[in-house]
Parts: sequence; structure tokens; C-alpha cells
Amino acid sequence: MEGRKTDITFSITGKKVVLVDDVLFTGRSIRAAMDALIDFGRPANIQLAVLIDRGHRELPIRPDYIGKNMPTHFDDLVEVHLKEENLEDEVILIAKDSDEAVNSE
Repeated sequence: MEGRKTDITFSITGKKVVLVDDVLFTGRSIRAAMDALIDFGRPANIQLAVLIDRGHRELPIRPDYIGKNMPTHFDDLVEVHLKEENLEDEVILIAKDSDEAVNSE
């Protein structure tokens, strides 16, 4: 996948910004997104909304809005499928120590 350029066509300085992510894991992706946002201005605050919070943070990132907490083992995989791309909304937990997938609603 080629990198995409972020283009924010309005000022975020002094605004409330809500970042939305499908799965929150270590926090590294959100940290990178926050760092990139700061390049566009200084928001009043940044909030985080996630569909799935699976734990295992490596950085002190805490979501403000959580769709579902899903405890996992570190090596497990979590896939989020959305209707717009996969014909149905579903979250799949794939346990690393087995080939079995668990569908979570």
C-alpha cells in the first residue's frame, strides 16, 4: 500500500478533533495520527473513538469513546469488517494458538 497524503482544507487550531479508529491495540497508530494532526495546527483537544479496544497498550493512550472492550492475547488478531466493504458488519477474533475464528457482535 502506497502512503497517502493527508489534506486538511480547514484550520483545526482551537477546534475539538475526534480521531476514529477501528481497533485500538498498542496505541502507536493513534500516536502517529496525533503527531500528524499537530502539523496542521493546535487543536483545543483531541478525543479518540474506537470500535474495538483490545488492550495491550504500549503508550499511555486512553479512548474517550469505546464501542466494545474485547480482551485478547497479545498475538491474537482482530478483524473489523464493515458493510460498505464486506457486505456485513462484523468483528472477528482470530486466536493465535488455534485456527478457529470467533465472530463477535
